[in-house]
Amino acid sequence: MKKMNLTNCSYNYGNIENKMLPALYTISFIIGFVGNAWGLKLLLQKWQKLRIINVFVLNLGLANVLYLFTLPFLMVYYFSGGKWIFGDIFCKMTRFCFNVNLYCSIGFLTCISVYRYLAIVHPLRMMGRLTVTRSVLISVLVWLLVIVQSMPDIFFPKRFKDKAQCFHSTSLDKTEDYLTYSLVWTTTGFCIPLLVTLGCYGHVTFVLCRRNTIEKTLRQKCVKFLFILILLFSVCYIPYHVFRNLSLFSRIQSKQNICVWWDKHVFTGHQISRGLVCLNSALNPLVYLQMSEHILTHIRQLCCSASVQWENHTVMQNALDG
Repeated sequence: MKKMNLTNCSYNYGNIENKMLPALYTISFIIGFVGNAWGLKLLLQKWQKLRIINVFVLNLGLANVLYLFTLPFLMVYYFSGGKWIFGDIFCKMTRFCFNVNLYCSIGFLTCISVYRYLAIVHPLRMMGRLTVTRSVLISVLVWLLVIVQSMPDIFFPKRFKDKAQCFHSTSLDKTEDYLTYSLVWTTTGFCIPLLVTLGCYGHVTFVLCRRNTIEKTLRQKCVKFLFILILLFSVCYIPYHVFRNLSLFSRIQSKQNICVWWDKHVFTGHQISRGLVCLNSALNPLVYLQMSEHILTHIRQLCCSASVQWENHTVMQNALDG
């Protein structure tokens, strides 16, 4: 690291933030709102037939919708060049909803992975123990743990008194404390669930490869869900947590008048990762499609119905033309 004057470390960061984030937020809002609303509607229509795994999927959708309602305000914020007009309390609530969505998504994906692991690797031992009531209690516990982990973030300052900004982390003078909090948060909210998920699906993959008695459909579902998990973690979750902590460390260095050569690259990577992590609300509907059999059946029925209607329309058109 090379010690320099702080002004030498200054970059025009606003251009990256204010151009890229609104576009990604808009895409996430449109796709996420349509996908989650449709998925939740179909799940709630089959409420009486709700299975254990669908309880986790339902909670995943609720967490997504909670965050999606805050996206229009963030779009206005970044489209206006970083001018927050909705007040300090709503700034903190918007950031809080983002954190709750992020870590609830990770938590419920982990629950689904553990459920799959127990159902496939220990089916006899778990028979009768995996109930809808218990899955509801586990879901409540996940919500409570995530809210408790996210609460300290509210007490960090999110705005300068004389500037209309809404920080996603905190003001410069509290960066050291926030980095400590962020590292603990990353460990409990991301690293531990990631290790649990990898362990569960690693064992499930091993069992599926060794047991020829497991039907092909179940194998395919597990492989597809594993692909969705890899996509979500590699695109949304891992880059965000890595760059969030590197960005905070870089800010501390700049605060001490130490200019690190990778500061600009870290900031750029952090802004990209912030945009990508919000895509988890748009990608999570893939879990509905994979986990819920009646949703897949409904899609097939819609496709078949559309195909039949098109064929009938074509036949009638040909008859009229003839």
